[in-house]
Amino acid sequence: MNARDLVLGRLRSALGPEPAGPAEVPREYRLAGRPADVDLLAHRLVDYRATVHRCADGEVARVVDDILGGRRVVVPPGLPRRWLPATVEAVTDDRLGTEQLAAVDGVVTAAAVAVAETGTIVLDGAPDQGRRIITLLPDVHVCVLRADQVVAGLPDAVGRLDPRRPLTWISGPSATSDIELDRVEGVHGPRNLHVVILPPTPDPAPDPAADAAVDPATDAAPDPATDSAPDPAA
Repeated sequence: MNARDLVLGRLRSALGPEPAGPAEVPREYRLAGRPADVDLLAHRLVDYRATVHRCADGEVARVVDDILGGRRVVVPPGLPRRWLPATVEAVTDDRLGTEQLAAVDGVVTAAAVAVAETGTIVLDGAPDQGRRIITLLPDVHVCVLRADQVVAGLPDAVGRLDPRRPLTWISGPSATSDIELDRVEGVHGPRNLHVVILPPTPDPAPDPAADAAVDPATDAAPDPATDSAPDPAA
C-alpha cells in the first residue's frame, strides 16, 4: 500500500458509510382547508379582481341568482341542481358548439382544488366541472368550491390532481396588457369570475341502527347463539 492509498483509506474511514439517499420528510402537517389558507385564497382572488362569496351550501342558489338571475347559463351535466335558482335558464352542456356557448351569459361549475398561495382555482373536467371550453367562452364564471378543497401551495395541489385529466388553472378573471400596460379583460376567458366558498364537507352522520347493534362492553355485535334469553323450561 502506497502513501496515496493510505491517505484515501483514512479519509474513507473518517467519512463513514455513504448514505443511501435523502430521508423522506413527511408532509401530513399540510392539511387542506385551514382557515388561514382559505383567507389567503380569498385575498389573492380579490387582488386579481375576482369576487368572493362565502355562504352555506343551501345559499348557493341565492348567490347565483344575484349574479346571473334572469339570464341564460351553461352548466356541466354533473353540477348539483340545488345550486341553480329558478330565475336562470340553465342549459346543460351536451357537447354544445362554440356558437351555442357564445350565446349564453355565464357558466356555473364546481372545482377540483384551489391553491391559496397563488389564488388559483383548478378544474379537472369532472362531471360537475365540465369541458374546458364552457369556462372560456361565457362572460361570467361562477365557481363553487368547499373550504376543504383549498390547499396551501402548488405541490399540495399537484399531489391531489390526476395528471392524465384535462387541467384548467384559473387565477382571476381573464386579462392581458399591451406594451403600454393598458389592461384588457376578457381576451382569453370570462371577464368576471365569482368564487363561492362553502364550509368543509360535513362528516357522515352516525348510523343509530349500527350503534344500537353494538354491545358497548365488547364493542361488537351481540351473538344470537350466545346472547339469547334463558329457556323457561330449563
